[in-house]
Amino acid sequence: MALSRLKTLMTAFAAVSCFTLAHAAEPLKAGFVYIGPTGDHGWTYSHDVGRKMLETESAGKVKTTFVENVPETADAERVFRDLAQKGHKVVFGTSFGYMNQMVKVAKAFPNTVFMHATGYKTAPNLGVYDVRTYEGSYMLGVVAGKMSKGNKLGIVASIPIPEVIRNINAFTLGARSVNPAVTTRVIWVNAWFDPGKEREAALALISQGCDVLMQNTDSPAVVQTAQEKGVMAFGWDSDMTKFGGKAHLAASILNWGVIYKKTAAEVQAGTWKTGDLWWGVKDGAVNIDNFGTAVPADVKKVAEERRDGIKAGKLHPFTGPLKDQSGKEFLAAGKVYSDAELKKMNFYVEGVEGSIPK
Repeated sequence: MALSRLKTLMTAFAAVSCFTLAHAAEPLKAGFVYIGPTGDHGWTYSHDVGRKMLETESAGKVKTTFVENVPETADAERVFRDLAQKGHKVVFGTSFGYMNQMVKVAKAFPNTVFMHATGYKTAPNLGVYDVRTYEGSYMLGVVAGKMSKGNKLGIVASIPIPEVIRNINAFTLGARSVNPAVTTRVIWVNAWFDPGKEREAALALISQGCDVLMQNTDSPAVVQTAQEKGVMAFGWDSDMTKFGGKAHLAASILNWGVIYKKTAAEVQAGTWKTGDLWWGVKDGAVNIDNFGTAVPADVKKVAEERRDGIKAGKLHPFTGPLKDQSGKEFLAAGKVYSDAELKKMNFYVEGVEGSIPK
């Protein structure tokens, strides 16, 4: 009887052990929700590159799913809820306008980790993350200031939120740091991805005499238009050389993969905690690269020196003395604008023309 009971216990233990091993071997399911198409070659494209990097480098430990072209409406709530119900243990929402929907769904699924890109609301199972895109914008500005012949720069801007205003300001500060005579004009298209509107805005800026264009929109339309009209432009979020090789001066490249790898590893290990993750050059999350053949070696050198300064913590794009658009000093000499202040930025710096839409 004792021997029979021992065999029964050993069989049961073996079965439990096999189940535990099989369960442990199951990959983490990670879901991604995108505002635009993965082929936009901008914001969504860069996030999708990061998703692929996460899955590829996890060696089978992470399985990803994505849903593209999800508007910042009530429909987004349905998508987030669906991913959670299907067993995704971490869900990434990659646009600012998803914030309130994610807050609501996170509350309904306390055992799922939600991460919101560019947002500011958190909960026990809802964190926020971002890349310091203003660092890339500043570096592009350095190149623009060196390359402009007419000292007029143009920006095709998306939505008037602090993130975008901050990028406009950083671009202008970078340009004026090497060429104090330059000014920046901005046209807002009130959309993240609208190639038609982006092209129209680029044409309008060119007609105003802007000979170097930057964008905070997602399609390559600005680079394509610059090539067509014989002016210069930059890749935004990814390399856009193939859309206008003669016009393309350089690109601000985003690497979301480093953030996705960190988050997935913490969720798997059970060590993830809510918070505000904001990574930049020194973390490998943003870089200036893919310089065009029109960029002289000395200009490339200056841009890369600024990048290295940011990486080493010796340079911050928003270091005083700095003045706002009206000429009033808002940051004293030697002072650095804090992250909290940067995240609330709602004004233009000196050198930017026009006004911010209300």
